[in-house]
Amino acid sequence: MNAIQKLKQSDFLIKRRYEAFIFLTIFFGFFGYLGHSMGVANMLNTIMKTAWNLLMNTVFYLMGIIVLTSALSKLLVEFGVVRLIEYILQPFMRPLFNLPGVSALAGVLTFLSDNPAIIGLAKDKNFSHYFKKIELISLANFGTAFGMGLIVITYMTGVGFFKEALIGFGGATIGAIVSTRLMQYFVKSHLPQEEPLKNKGDESQINFKSQGGIFMRLLNSILDGGRSGVDLGLTIIPGVLIISTFIMLITFGPKDPAIGYQGLAYEGVPILPRLAEYCRWIFKPLFGFDDPQLIAFPITSLGAVGAALSLVKVFMQQHIINGNAIAVFTAIGMCWSGFLSTYTAMFDALGFRQLTSKGILAQTIGGIIAGISAHYFYLLATWFFHF
Repeated sequence: MNAIQKLKQSDFLIKRRYEAFIFLTIFFGFFGYLGHSMGVANMLNTIMKTAWNLLMNTVFYLMGIIVLTSALSKLLVEFGVVRLIEYILQPFMRPLFNLPGVSALAGVLTFLSDNPAIIGLAKDKNFSHYFKKIELISLANFGTAFGMGLIVITYMTGVGFFKEALIGFGGATIGAIVSTRLMQYFVKSHLPQEEPLKNKGDESQINFKSQGGIFMRLLNSILDGGRSGVDLGLTIIPGVLIISTFIMLITFGPKDPAIGYQGLAYEGVPILPRLAEYCRWIFKPLFGFDDPQLIAFPITSLGAVGAALSLVKVFMQQHIINGNAIAVFTAIGMCWSGFLSTYTAMFDALGFRQLTSKGILAQTIGGIIAGISAHYFYLLATWFFHF
């Protein structure tokens, strides 16, 4: 027995050494190429200055938006506005998403906060009793498609694109329909005999009202919402600084091509646009992107939508962004909302870890459809309303 254990341990150590060798080869190969192109000193200065600029000019701006929207969200929950919206949306849930009407509450809550908000709600027996198992599984896709929606729309509005953001919201809704129904289709083979609905829970028990008078409820809602906004704002810092810095390093070239690299923020080697250029014939008709650099936003949205939003102002400074791109960004940013970084934990918490890969596939397709829909919605809107 000891000999077998030693053999297994030896195999494990060999695999780890191979893994370390492969990692070091890729790591030094990648940064060696960047350093050779930019100069090592310039590359290091660019990385540090980009991270600093993102922290000071993007993260804190986003955090301000998140704190305010979180306080507003808490107020809407506290004083019953969320339940009113849920009541209005209920008739649309079954025909559009094949979900019970009460699932509208999940969509509203993730829209006001982030996609992991679905976990606590789905674990509430008064809520989950409304769902068949196949519907409860697809609820993760449904909620994710609206994750951070209020923050994304508020940000886009803040940079001057309110109408385009609303068009993007329409695209995200199409993406939500596709991803939710695709997930239900994917899991049918795992649940051939679908469970009947359990005894319905008491919907009146799904309530978020706190105790006290109106003034105290108002004050507590604002402070608690703002505090949760600070927490959410802090959680986006690693994603924005790490993912955005990396994406920018492979997206943008030198600020002044005539001078070359100067070690400034937002410089890099445009690897991603060069690759995207080969797929321009796809991106142009699907998303309407005029510049291959714009593909950086959807790619970043896979891991963190907050990081993706940090690219918008950089694109604006380079004058490569337009209303169509904002609509597509809003749709994809909402529909994906960094699902690659949250789906494993979400499906694990819901008790369906083995279906994570199917959820990822469904959400990926849904986000692509969301972007395509937003592009053509924008074309129709410009055709009919000339804005």
